[in-house]
Amino acid sequence: MRTVISILILMMSFCSVSIAQMDMKGMDMKQHNTVKKKVVKKKPVAKKPARKIPVSKMNMKGMDNDMSNMKMDQGDTMKMSNDMSNMKMDNSDTMKINHDMDHVKMGIANDSMKMDDMSNMKMDNSDTMKMDQDMDMSNMSDPFSLNLPMERHGSGTGWLPDTSPMYAYMIHANKWMYMLHGNIFLRYNKQDVFNKGSRGDEKFDAPNWIMFMGQRKVGEKGLFHFSTMFSLDPVTEGGQGYPLLFQSGEAYNGKPIVDRQHPHDLFSELSISYSHTFSKNADVFLYVGYPGEPALGPVAFMHRPAALFNPDAPLSHHWSDATHITFGVATLGVRFGDVKIEASSFTGREPNDMRYDFDKPKFDSWSGRISYNPSKRWALQVSHGFIKSPEELHPGEDVNRTTASAVFSNASLNISGVFGLNKIKNNKAENSFLLEGSKTIKRATIYSRYEYVQKSVEELALDETIYGHDAVFPVNAFTLGINYDVIQLANTRLSAGTQFSYYHADEKLNNLYGKNPMAFEVYLRIYPSLMKKHKM
Repeated sequence: MRTVISILILMMSFCSVSIAQMDMKGMDMKQHNTVKKKVVKKKPVAKKPARKIPVSKMNMKGMDNDMSNMKMDQGDTMKMSNDMSNMKMDNSDTMKINHDMDHVKMGIANDSMKMDDMSNMKMDNSDTMKMDQDMDMSNMSDPFSLNLPMERHGSGTGWLPDTSPMYAYMIHANKWMYMLHGNIFLRYNKQDVFNKGSRGDEKFDAPNWIMFMGQRKVGEKGLFHFSTMFSLDPVTEGGQGYPLLFQSGEAYNGKPIVDRQHPHDLFSELSISYSHTFSKNADVFLYVGYPGEPALGPVAFMHRPAALFNPDAPLSHHWSDATHITFGVATLGVRFGDVKIEASSFTGREPNDMRYDFDKPKFDSWSGRISYNPSKRWALQVSHGFIKSPEELHPGEDVNRTTASAVFSNASLNISGVFGLNKIKNNKAENSFLLEGSKTIKRATIYSRYEYVQKSVEELALDETIYGHDAVFPVNAFTLGINYDVIQLANTRLSAGTQFSYYHADEKLNNLYGKNPMAFEVYLRIYPSLMKKHKM
């Protein structure tokens, strides 16, 4: 019952924003029509007798002085752009312009020319104003730079390619710009379809997350931004999360969570930031989150374009981007052109199993990251961090984590490659590699993910007396899925999808997992429509 209520709340949030956008657009159109129908009343001008002046003897000097924004030619009476289609001229040397232009006085046959508010603007009568979604996006930028497009923003302070697709609702109010986006999966999940081992499970569930953010300029060079992320996973997934073979990380009721993906906290991000631009190629910013995401690893998996259609977290989540929910983060960064350098201080301990509260901030860990976007279609990063006692059940173990990633996007084709390495003192290093991609063709999207990750006896909660204390087991996983948009209501989409996963692990684990177990999932997905691109 709680799961159903949670799902309804999320659906109502998406639908209400979508309907609000339609209402705002309707109001904009009404205002547009009012502007077009407005009639400018002219005050009567007392007629004075005037002697006729031949056109050839007209004094063009006065016109040049009063019309500095117009290009005049002595050989012609006037050269005016075609965009000023509301100007009317006749052979009796009378000119009348009634289209909201700055008042310009002209001495041609004693008549006056009136122009209001258009000294630098060219407009067509059929295109007086544009009030569509492109206009709504015209003032948007990356939250950490006024000189970068919003598409570059991923999660935390991470970068994506400038050509990344964005699925979100956009709202403008006074000086603020707001964005809402998220994902809801209504799913049946069966891990180990043929029951080859003892660690599989099945479940009807609803993985979900929703983000709301806003920003506004501070003066001419400053930008203030806030970001929030919420998840009802604690309700829809329960304390142990959802079934996922070979997954590991975090704890519940004093026991490690294994072969399941832990639920995300209700409050997954509450952060603020301020950035200041020095020039087109230089910015500095400060980001503070409780919780937030330090400068360590790639953009979190749920925000990478290649992973948007996959309801599962990667098996290498705790090798690369698991710090995306950290209770206490402070990041200072500087950008030079397409290169960004960041440093973070943050709390190393992962969230506990109390998913509705706020954990104690300690700021006992650190990280550094260098990001580089060589072109609009690529985003690269390398990072390293020291994580103090991340696991609640192993408080004496600190982790040194190194990551590298490359993300490609041309909107319809998205590919991510991620490398991660965890090193615990006196233990073997554990490596991971992920390659994921998605291709959208009209209403259908085909997506896949391949992973290689090394899991220890501790990670998989194995008996050391049987498997050894220092043993590390390689795990391969391949997923293939398809997602199809069924209907669209306003700016909200409903799609249906399915995916299959194939696992291949060390044969020593066959007695627990079976040989090459498989998984099957089928789902409905609710998410915002694709936003139109904008130009900076």
